[in-house]
Amino acid sequence: MSALNFAPQAAAAPFGKRVWAQATTEAGLILRNGEQAILAIVIPVAVLIGAKFFGDRLGLDLQEMAPSVLALVIWSSCLTTLAIATGFERRYNVLERISATPLGKPGILLGKGLGISLITVGQIVILSIIGLLVGWRPEFTLASFLVAALVVVLSMGAFTGLALVISGSLRPEATLALANLMYLVGMPLGILLPVDRFPAWAQPVINALPTGALGETLRQSAQGEAIFWPLLVAALWCVVTLLLARKVFTWTS
Repeated sequence: MSALNFAPQAAAAPFGKRVWAQATTEAGLILRNGEQAILAIVIPVAVLIGAKFFGDRLGLDLQEMAPSVLALVIWSSCLTTLAIATGFERRYNVLERISATPLGKPGILLGKGLGISLITVGQIVILSIIGLLVGWRPEFTLASFLVAALVVVLSMGAFTGLALVISGSLRPEATLALANLMYLVGMPLGILLPVDRFPAWAQPVINALPTGALGETLRQSAQGEAIFWPLLVAALWCVVTLLLARKVFTWTS
């Protein structure tokens, strides 16, 4: 009869569980930040309500503005929110300490990406419901919805990569300033303003930006039109920014 073995057998949790735990922790920490709550919900809801009551005067009705607001929350969360949070974690050596745990550096980056994705999906659901309540009536087809979903995923990857490039190579103060500046500059460049509102010479440039690809896709898809060129634009930006982030990201500032 074999003897019972009561020796402790400590081991790390499976990699997937470690990443999920990091993702939910990241999401919870961001949601506790009041400034991020304003970017996440308050500003987009204000834009929706403004479009409902004043959009016709500005030539931007609710049917066009609602998908633009969804593009706005993807832009703000995956770029600005993630960049600022990561920049200050580098400053206080949080990332360096976590990287020494079984989670490891790949787990940290995956957890960050998944965490901000959870927040963004929640924003999309909440704002879509609010949009429907105030009168938005999208006309998605199966094809337009699938194209929109793919472009959203690729755009989230592109914005996340861009956030990691900024936060992983600059001091946190510079990251804060640049991320907020890019948020403000990027808003009209295809996010809130349709590309056809710009001069003819500027339209190809804006279409080549991830902001233009995302905004145009969501607006056209909500009208039942599946456009495919944004898939290529978003995919290229996603690959380039993530590869660049891998090259330039450092774990301490």
